Amino acid sequence: MTSLDLPAGTPGTLGTRIGGDVVLESLQALGAEGVVGLPGQHALGLFDALRRSELPCLAARVENNAGFMADGLARVTGKPAPLLLSTGPGALTSLAAWQESAASSVPVLAISAQVPVAGLGGGRHGYLHELPDQSASFRGVVKSTFTVRRISQIPSALAEAWTTAASAPQGPVLVEIPQDVLLETAEPSVPPVVDLTATPTAPPAREELVQQAADLLRGAENPVILAGGGVVRAGAGESLRRLAEALPAPVVTTFSGKEALAWDHPLNARSWMEDIATTEFLESADVLLVVGSGLGELSSNYHTFAPRGRVIHVEADLGKVTANHTGLGVHADASAALSGMAAAVESSGAPDPGRRTRAEQRVTALLATVARRLEGQGLESERALLSGLRQAAPEGTDTFWDMTIAGYWAWSAWDPRDGRFVSAQGAGGLGHALPAAAGASFARRLRGEPSAVLAVSGDGGAHLRHRPSSPPWPSTSWTSPG
Repeated sequence: MTSLDLPAGTPGTLGTRIGGDVVLESLQALGAEGVVGLPGQHALGLFDALRRSELPCLAARVENNAGFMADGLARVTGKPAPLLLSTGPGALTSLAAWQESAASSVPVLAISAQVPVAGLGGGRHGYLHELPDQSASFRGVVKSTFTVRRISQIPSALAEAWTTAASAPQGPVLVEIPQDVLLETAEPSVPPVVDLTATPTAPPAREELVQQAADLLRGAENPVILAGGGVVRAGAGESLRRLAEALPAPVVTTFSGKEALAWDHPLNARSWMEDIATTEFLESADVLLVVGSGLGELSSNYHTFAPRGRVIHVEADLGKVTANHTGLGVHADASAALSGMAAAVESSGAPDPGRRTRAEQRVTALLATVARRLEGQGLESERALLSGLRQAAPEGTDTFWDMTIAGYWAWSAWDPRDGRFVSAQGAGGLGHALPAAAGASFARRLRGEPSAVLAVSGDGGAHLRHRPSSPPWPSTSWTSPG
């Protein structure tokens, strides 16, 4: 499946291989499974090269939706999702989508065209879409920016950008490539890119911190774990389960951490984060382990949460470590920290069966309290909507929820059932659900998985319609009305 219905090997506008080919060869060598893109005058070198590339492309008609599509693609593949954009207004229109990717630690590799090299540097040359410093518009959102000035720099720049995007905490990066570099003939100065690698990193868990955290948890009478989205992104669900069962300790999940522990696990107190009963449950812990969450507004019941016991805070983003609550700060990837703590606690022997019973009883009592509170509020319609959607969606369905009332209910009430639960609460922008779901469906098709996903939109968030498959659009293309 290629982006355009043209045969592979079609010559480029300026020769067999051009700078755009070098970009796509580099992405394929780095492990990209597909790209999302929207053509524009300065980016034509990229889209000309797509005719010769084996990388499939999901096409968009507006850059903000393209950014959300890339977000959905990255959430499924777990890899940086290449986003091909034009310069100036094209790149700027995608900025709100990148804010969500940044807030939710989603690796999007945005590759934006630029004015010709002669127009870089802040001069006023009058090129179409010219900005004095385009990358400055993105520095408050992306992890890093890279500006390519020579065709030979493309592979290394993309490898470094890929590494940055994929390193924990993950997030979007920007690579700018001038129009003339994208159109420049690649032969003979740049041979086909084959050997190109990236080595993402994650902050390790320091042994003395892991040991101290394990000692505190072992010695607690009433330990509780709060698991956030960082647990899901790190693939640390199994280590979380081991630790919870070894202590044993109830697990509350944040809205983005729903997939961290099976919904029906007897130690899963679920994600009723906006209910005062859950807030008080967390506050009552004599040792609270917060892992993979910054304890921001939504994870702290709008900053009303006030822990009374010791706090252990595990977070890959150094700026978030103990930023809101004093405690033992562990700057580490959730996987490394949880596996180390689980091993340390397990080494002390099997837990007292009575402790496991008491922990499960506390979970049962909390969920019963939440249920009673819901039943007394006349919310039958809202609960019926979520129940009906859950019954209709097969297990393993990835769901995407806009910032709308149904989505707010889903934050707490939705049972993921082995599917991804995605809501745009990171940045809180509108219009994420449908294009992100399209990107996720695209990724699942590429992987040979069932491609059906569920997007729940509202408040004007749905701006896409399906376009029938016909050249030059592939069957996975979506476009905005008009």
